[in-house]
Amino acid sequence: MTARKVGRVAVAALACAFLSAPLTAQVASYADKASGENSGDQLPQVLQKVGVTQKLNQQLPLDAQFVDDTGKTVKLGDYFGKHPAIVTLVYYNCPMLCSEEMDGLTSALEMVHLTPGKDFNIVVISIDPAETPEMAAKKKAFYLKRYGQPETANGWHFLTGQRQAIDKVTDAVGFGYVRVPGPDGRLTQFAHASSIEVVTSEGKLAQYYLGVEYSPKDILLGLIEASDNKIGSPVANILTYCYHYDPQTNKHSLVIARVVQLGGMVTVAGLGGFMFLMFRKDAKLGRDHDLTKKENG
Repeated sequence: MTARKVGRVAVAALACAFLSAPLTAQVASYADKASGENSGDQLPQVLQKVGVTQKLNQQLPLDAQFVDDTGKTVKLGDYFGKHPAIVTLVYYNCPMLCSEEMDGLTSALEMVHLTPGKDFNIVVISIDPAETPEMAAKKKAFYLKRYGQPETANGWHFLTGQRQAIDKVTDAVGFGYVRVPGPDGRLTQFAHASSIEVVTSEGKLAQYYLGVEYSPKDILLGLIEASDNKIGSPVANILTYCYHYDPQTNKHSLVIARVVQLGGMVTVAGLGGFMFLMFRKDAKLGRDHDLTKKENG
């Protein structure tokens, strides 16, 4: 590949990186969010305790007791034994990120040619013990309508529970989160990262998918392998965070924007280094070629 061709490829890649960054962030521009407790790209102190530790092959606590979206007392194990499942930890009153995560999951599942309730289950667990089955039912109705296949309702399970059961699941999954005060000083919110987990029919963690957008192809493959109780491999730990959403300062969006921008800077730096090395290599080959011609001439 010549230096000119390398240049065209690299410029196209750089343009793609810059154009895709705001679409991924789904927030306003950096200047609109540059207020609050952060400085530079340093994460707030509260997020130092938040993250997702991938515990592949870890058994979920199938005896953990919850209440489903109909008000019925259930055990986590009720959703395993025959089919794999997608498990996600959110809270229903989350101001933004949990909805983004569920939107991303639902959109991906629309292109996965498997049927909830028949081929796999979707288990959504609230990390807030104050939330109710009524709230869970509303969320289920919303996403089932968005999915567009009401006949799959028996495959969607939105759960609430007490702290002990929630902690059993979050500890098993490796899902770190922190309770933080809301914008009014009273409303409880949670700092957390975004991820979904594919779990085998035996209830073991098979694959993690991080962020708020998921590849339908990857989810399909993950579910097929999990149905055979196969365990996948760790993925790159690039996290999207949510914490202390304040409608006045939009601090929650500030964190997402800065994490995404940091990733963009790494991408640009990597492409720049690639361009430099390729141009240098191409120039060296050109000099060697000219030297050989002179020697043969």
